[in-house]
Amino acid sequence: MTNRKADTQTKRDQEVAAQRPQDSRLTPLAPAEKRTSPRHRLCRTQGAGSDGARPHAPRPDGNCSPGRSQRALETTFPGEGATTAGHEESTKFKNVWTTHSKSPIAYERGRIYFDNYRCCVSSVASEPRKLYEMPKCPKSEKIEDALLWECPVGDILSSPLDYKSSLIALTAHNWLLRISATTGKILEKIYLASYCKFRYLSWDTPQEVITIKSAQNKCSVLARQAGIQQTVLLYLAVFRVLPFSLVGIVEINKRIFGNITDATLSHGILIVMYSSGLVRLYSFQAITEQFMQQKLDLGCACRWGGTAGTVGEAPFGIPCNIKITDSPPLLFEVSSLENAFQIGGHPWHYIITPNKKKQKGVFHICALKDNSLAKNGIQEMDCCSLESDWIYFHPDASGRIIHVGPNQIKILKLSEIENNSSQHQISEDFVILANRENKVKRKLNHCYSFWTCGKKKFYSSG
Repeated sequence: MTNRKADTQTKRDQEVAAQRPQDSRLTPLAPAEKRTSPRHRLCRTQGAGSDGARPHAPRPDGNCSPGRSQRALETTFPGEGATTAGHEESTKFKNVWTTHSKSPIAYERGRIYFDNYRCCVSSVASEPRKLYEMPKCPKSEKIEDALLWECPVGDILSSPLDYKSSLIALTAHNWLLRISATTGKILEKIYLASYCKFRYLSWDTPQEVITIKSAQNKCSVLARQAGIQQTVLLYLAVFRVLPFSLVGIVEINKRIFGNITDATLSHGILIVMYSSGLVRLYSFQAITEQFMQQKLDLGCACRWGGTAGTVGEAPFGIPCNIKITDSPPLLFEVSSLENAFQIGGHPWHYIITPNKKKQKGVFHICALKDNSLAKNGIQEMDCCSLESDWIYFHPDASGRIIHVGPNQIKILKLSEIENNSSQHQISEDFVILANRENKVKRKLNHCYSFWTCGKKKFYSSG
């Protein structure tokens, strides 16, 4: 009787195991600067062919901290008996595909991009296969940045092609392209401008509005010697996607905002940053309504400054039609180390690091309405590692906060204090501990490897 019960239980365990998904992926969490979801920012590894460090785009939770790209990454390649979180000690890995690249490597949604997005490889099958390869082009026309756009659910679109994923790409010679993510065919193209060099793509509103940021204007040595100052720091071009429609191009001028070091857009908020650590927020909608000189439509004839042309076509491009001539209404300001600043939670809270170097690694979680510190709102983690810890609001809008260190991940939650609904507290929901190998078996720059273990697939890049 006992053996029969044991056999029945064993059979049930086997049935449950058979129903578990066999195509799960090991997807390591990324820092807030490198996070891809839900904005679908392509993960880039800066290589020898890149143009150096680039500031990070605004994050989904409103973080506006500029970061630096990594030019070399160390990758530990698992061998016999290598283990990962959630897998048994006996798990073995087999290297089925390896490649190298001198230019940045990007990965998104089962696709690996090489040679500045010119070549696309699918990693869905047991071994990667090439999806497409676009024609070679001069370095002056290469793709410098890209975002993945996916069809919105429930929307009726004008063309059947619009229901498939697209790569929105920015080229070195100021063209904005929409490229089929499966064939590499160019579906749309817009010429931006000749008066500045556009360089960075990011989502203002994920999957709806994109921001294209120019490189910062630098004053030449001769101009400085002559006492000429460069007051325009950069330009921001804003578009709604599919169909592409222009919101406008705004000029960020130091005469209006003072001696700022950077600016970006996130969720309809213009964020400007100062070397002192000060961060100021302005409503972009209010700026557009107050300072737009002329409404421009793509593909329409336009006369601007004595020159006539078609908006979005070369050589006319798109004029700068939003010029801020007075200080716009200030929404919020805060001082933080390295301009690191995030907004999230319910009700709204923000995360900063006190603006002192000795406070690096200390995070304060405060209420947006009155700047009050939440109970247990100072978060700090002991990190004996070259990697510093990082923290961010979870992008699923649940109000949870994720604090990641070298060997643990803390999931925090924001909740009301009992009998005091006006104040909130931070409490620990749960902790994930990670076992890390101390040995780095091999160091490779800009390498992408594809590992398999049965039907499961794993990826590593460095």
